[in-house]
Amino acid sequence: MKTEIEALLHNQLQSWNLAKSNFEALKQIKIKNLNVNGATFKVQFNPARIVSSGAKVDAKSIQERRCFLCARNRPEEQIGLSFGQHYTILVNPFPIFPKHFTISDVEHVPQMILGRFGDILDLAEYMNDYVIFYNGPKCGASAPDHVHFQAGNKGLLPLQKKWRKYIKTIIIDSDRIKFYKVNYGFPLFLFETKDKQKGIELFAKFLNALPKNEVEKEPRMNILAWFEDGKYLTVIIPRAGHRPTCYFAEGEEHLLISPASVDLGGVFITPLEKDFEKITAENIAEILKQVCLNEKKIQEIIEKII
Repeated sequence: MKTEIEALLHNQLQSWNLAKSNFEALKQIKIKNLNVNGATFKVQFNPARIVSSGAKVDAKSIQERRCFLCARNRPEEQIGLSFGQHYTILVNPFPIFPKHFTISDVEHVPQMILGRFGDILDLAEYMNDYVIFYNGPKCGASAPDHVHFQAGNKGLLPLQKKWRKYIKTIIIDSDRIKFYKVNYGFPLFLFETKDKQKGIELFAKFLNALPKNEVEKEPRMNILAWFEDGKYLTVIIPRAGHRPTCYFAEGEEHLLISPASVDLGGVFITPLEKDFEKITAENIAEILKQVCLNEKKIQEIIEKII
């Protein structure tokens, strides 16, 4: 795995100028740390991510643009690595991580997790130096019309490195699976297991327990997953909203922040330098309050699962 993945990244950075320049730019990005509700969040000034943060994801805009994940529309320089029967691993030309990939379905089908959670676990095991993440169609996905995951190298996300410090409640503690409520500045779920099938079964319970908007095909959520010490670890973050009010505000109240898995994993992305300079822990706390579920809703989910 390491050889194939590393070779793909190396070759793309040699042959694709857009990717090369944006990965080089990562070495110059600004980062600051903020304490948000007792948890450490990094803020990253990353101008290349304006493509994602500012993406128009309304139905009309999606219909009018060419899908950048479809093979026929991708740049000539972008090559991929096949994974399983359904996916292509691609270097992400607008990186957050020093090693950043997009895993795209070979077919143009809407972004949905139903029937694909096992694929995330397979990817986590195959790309075992990486965190795999999924952004729901109303939870940060810039291509809600095309199924895809992303992968970034381990060690960047504070939540991935230090989640045990933030365990609030052990909900299930068995030999086959451990299920936790974690409070990383906001409540979320995490489970770990050596039994992939057990993880898939628990995730199916989650899908049935999460609140769902009547006009949307699946509950709003972000997912982070990785493989270590022979175990699959999965973070599930149920969402209350897509974009916070500051995204739509004008003047001094405006912050171009569209939270997705990486932001909620502890690295808030600011594509505008002015936002990087002015964003505060209080701003992030308010954003988390708006886009994530509160304690009452989280408890309702727990009661449905156990």
